Amino acid sequence: MKKLIASILFPFIIIPFGTKANDDFSVEIEALTLVMEQYKEVSESSTEIDLEDKKPSYMALKQDECNATVEVTEKTGLEVVNTESFDVNVCEKEIYKIIN
Repeated sequence: MKKLIASILFPFIIIPFGTKANDDFSVEIEALTLVMEQYKEVSESSTEIDLEDKKPSYMALKQDECNATVEVTEKTGLEVVNTESFDVNVCEKEIYKIIN
């Protein structure tokens, strides 16, 4: 019985209670949120009727404490339809599209 209680309580002793993952990834999360909001507005305003269901996927890479690069890839199933990249300044809440 003591071993059971010790095995249940052991992880709580080792893992600190104050760990916060969002502090490490706050720039990426904020950049993704800004781009998703803009991307949603653009896709809702387009009047084209798509026969294929395009699903965007997002990836963010932190550059420094204020800047990140976000890549949006649209896919239909396994086929990549479109890829766009954005430079995002989280401190000033600005989004710049990268033209390839």
